[in-house]
Amino acid sequence: MRRYSLLAIAGCAVLAAGLHAQEDRVETWRGKTIVVFTPHPDDDIFGCGGTLALAARNNKIYTVVYTNDNKGSYDEEMTSEKLARIRKAEEEASAATLGIPKENLIWLGYDDGELEYAEPKTLVGICARLIRKYRPDALLSIDPGEWYDRWHKSDHRMAAFNTIDAIRAAEFHLYYPEHLLLENLRQYKVPHLYFYYTAPQEANYWVNIDSVIDLKIEAAVKQVSQFEPSVNKYRPDWDPQELARVKAGLKARAGRKDGHFVETFRHATGFNQQ
Repeated sequence: MRRYSLLAIAGCAVLAAGLHAQEDRVETWRGKTIVVFTPHPDDDIFGCGGTLALAARNNKIYTVVYTNDNKGSYDEEMTSEKLARIRKAEEEASAATLGIPKENLIWLGYDDGELEYAEPKTLVGICARLIRKYRPDALLSIDPGEWYDRWHKSDHRMAAFNTIDAIRAAEFHLYYPEHLLLENLRQYKVPHLYFYYTAPQEANYWVNIDSVIDLKIEAAVKQVSQFEPSVNKYRPDWDPQELARVKAGLKARAGRKDGHFVETFRHATGFNQQ
């Protein structure tokens, strides 16, 4: 009888753990605070827009945009100032499509392609302060790599490493003590990290976005200036046939797993201290 009782207890424990894991899925979150760090005003949409669309229904999301993305146009009549305004408006439209108000977008304002030239201590401090201020239940960011450094283009690389450095700094009160002294922002340890643009061999978490794949695509195509033909010669709207073609292409290239549309992450519960 004792053997069967132990087995029954063990079975209940496994069931309870399974139920807890199921309840803690991103898809079922309620009342949480989520902070997203994105190198450019589009990487959040392309990297985790479906997950954000699901989470925005019942949670509060803040998106920290490192750069103003004011360089990426082939249109020789475009200026950096104009492109920054365009990209800001497009990101606001994309976020609104997902259910994130523009008031929850935090613009750090660094020039496109120049994030790596920012003063490191200042940049880490800015982001550590935001983590301490918003105290997220989960943080989403571009993946710096787990056991080795990921290769990324410059802004992606810098945003990845700066964010993880800020996560570390935010945990310990001796980093940036002025946050506490001047603003009463105490140290904070982020409990869950979800890294997008992760390497396939390091992926360990998949979010089913079947129900919001079309919404994600609608958000993506708000970024008109990122796509041809507008990236070559700017126009603020879409030719209907071109729009249909782009939407079909985005859906065809969307990530899939086990027959479902998914977004892929590396889920961690702390930074790698090795």
